[in-house]
Amino acid sequence: MKTSHYILYTVIKIIAVLLIIGLLFAVGLMIGYGVIGDGSPMAIFKINIWEQLSRFIK
Repeated sequence: MKTSHYILYTVIKIIAVLLIIGLLFAVGLMIGYGVIGDGSPMAIFKINIWEQLSRFIK
């Protein structure tokens, strides 16, 4: 019984860390594209921006 609680607690911690990483990544993209790059911060959620970025990288 104690082992299942430990496993569940560990899985919840891993999921929480992954969510925080994703949130910080999105905020960093918004700051980088919106403030530093003089674009709209919400534009990072549009597919055409990601297409332009992938073409730029290639």
